[in-house]
This record gives sequence, structure tokens and C-alpha cells, in this order.
Amino acid sequence: MEISLQLDYAGDARAACDAAVAMEAAGLDAIWVAEAWGFDSATIMGYLAARTERLAIGSAILNVYSRTPALIAQTAAGLDAVSGGRALLGLGASGPQVVEGWHGMPYDKPLARTRETVEICRRVWRREVVEHHGLFDMPLPPEKGGRHGKPLKLLTRPLRSDIPVFLAALGPANVAMTAEIADGWLPHLFLPEKAHRVWGEPLARGTAKRDPALGPLRTVAGGILAIGDDAARFRDKARPQIALYVGGMGARGKNFYNDLAVAYGYEKEAAEIQDLYLAGRLRDAAAAVPEEFCEQVTLCGPEGYVRERVEAFREAGVTMLNVAPTGSDPVRLVETVKNWLT
Repeated sequence: MEISLQLDYAGDARAACDAAVAMEAAGLDAIWVAEAWGFDSATIMGYLAARTERLAIGSAILNVYSRTPALIAQTAAGLDAVSGGRALLGLGASGPQVVEGWHGMPYDKPLARTRETVEICRRVWRREVVEHHGLFDMPLPPEKGGRHGKPLKLLTRPLRSDIPVFLAALGPANVAMTAEIADGWLPHLFLPEKAHRVWGEPLARGTAKRDPALGPLRTVAGGILAIGDDAARFRDKARPQIALYVGGMGARGKNFYNDLAVAYGYEKEAAEIQDLYLAGRLRDAAAAVPEEFCEQVTLCGPEGYVRERVEAFREAGVTMLNVAPTGSDPVRLVETVKNWLT
């Protein structure tokens, strides 16, 4: 099992990258850069490539609506080149709130868009002359207004033709597609004790169609990390984020994270969290998050307990433990867990 972390994108980007450099020295294997409606991932990832030497650098996530597949492929290939082969391409459909509210794009056909984007990216990296017609048309045909386009291949030569593609997926159909076509999976709010009952069947269904050349599916999941006799108190730091996603990341009936909480068995609590969050009662929504949810989505407590939590994630199929180290010495926390894993 490897260890990674999500770059803090809500604060000072340069300071967050400085912290990543220290984490690399402590043994961190990878860092993931979110985008949402903050700074774009590509700029920060390029800066990280220049500041680091060893760790893998991934997007988590680039959505498949705001960039064309060709541009996504160019971005990943460029990052891979300047980082010396350390790029990880994290893709996903995001959600209607970001896609329609921020990018002004209709949120339609997320699975088909994702599948076609992955296919086109891999063809671009192989330097094929790309002619593709589906949701995306390359080149644009005359019947859709195209007049001057012809099929092209990537002008520059990528460092790798098999840049790993990780997909963010929660729903059964999306998870099945991920297990079929992706190198890795980025599930959010992953509860290892409940993961198999929610995703076991779609993972098996997708794996049955998987090309053996892809190798086993890699899974990236984890949560807040704190080690110490009083570290359990840090679980409460997960409450606002859980409430944001379960309660506020989308509208009623169109919130994938709320659906996930229901699938975990928290139907009543998910409805209450959403009601409170959409009413603007954010603190009450966070307080309504079940204690069990907070405990299972984090790694907080005495050392022996945290080691058990790490094993729970490993037994649930997680191959890269994605942590948010919390406390006075986050570098030491990463170093400690890295030593356990090796």
C-alpha cells in the first residue's frame, strides 16, 4: 500500500506546495490536486513537478465537461514530460452544481463522456491519428459546421503512452465502468467496513470485462489522520466536509454523495443533513453527521487503533491510502504511517 495526500487547495497554494516538498522527504508517494471551482489543477501540478523529485502528481479531479478530451490528453502528457513520468490523470464527471453552475455546461451523459475521454486520451498518448465520432467529434464533420479540420496526431512525443488514468466514481454504473476501463479508482467518503456491500457487485461486473493488460484496479481512499491518546477528537473535523457533500453538493434528488450515504445505511440521517444544509444551518448539518460515519471515514486515535484502521482500508482493497494529516507535526504522521506500510 502506498500513501498519498490531497493538496490543500482552499488556502495559500505556494505554502501547500512547500508542505508537499516536506512530505515527499517523509516518504509520501503521491499528491492529488483538486480543482472544483478554485485554482485550476494543471497550474498547481506543474509547479509541484518543478518543486519535487519523486512523488507522483495527480489531478483529483479534472472534469470531463470543461475541457475537450484532446486538451485533457495534452495536459496530462505535458505534466508527465516536465515531471519525468510522474503524472496521474484523475478524471470524473464532477456534478451538476460545478458543471452547470460554474462552467455553464449542460450536465448530460456523464458515463459516455468519461468513457470516450479515456479512450481518446489513450489514443493521443499512443500518437495515433485520431478520428473519433461519438459525443465528441474529431475532426468536426461538415454536417456539424466543420470546414477545415482533418485528423491529427499529437505533435510532440509523450514520455509515456500509458499514463495511469484514475476515475472518480460513486454510482453503480460508474463504478462498474471504472473497474472495466481505468487504471485506478478515486471513491470519495469511502467507508471500508461498508464498501463491499455498496460497490462489491459493480466492481465485480466491471472487472469481468477488464482488459488484463491494465493490471489490477488501484484504489485510492482514506481520510483525516491523527495519532495519539486524544486524537479521536480530530474525527469531528470530518463533519463539515461530510455535511457539505451529503447535504450541499447538489440539489435534492441530484446529489450523488447523499445517495451514497443512503446506500451506507444512513437514509434518515442523510435526509436530515440535507434539509439542514439547504436551509443554511451548516453547523447543525455537521452536528447531524453520525459518529460512526465520522469514525469509519477517518484514521484518528491511539497508534494501535490507527494501525487497525489502516488495515481495514487495506482489507477493503485500498492500494493507496490518501490521508489528511492533522495536528502539530503532519510530516511525522506521514513518516510514521509510511514506515508501517513498508
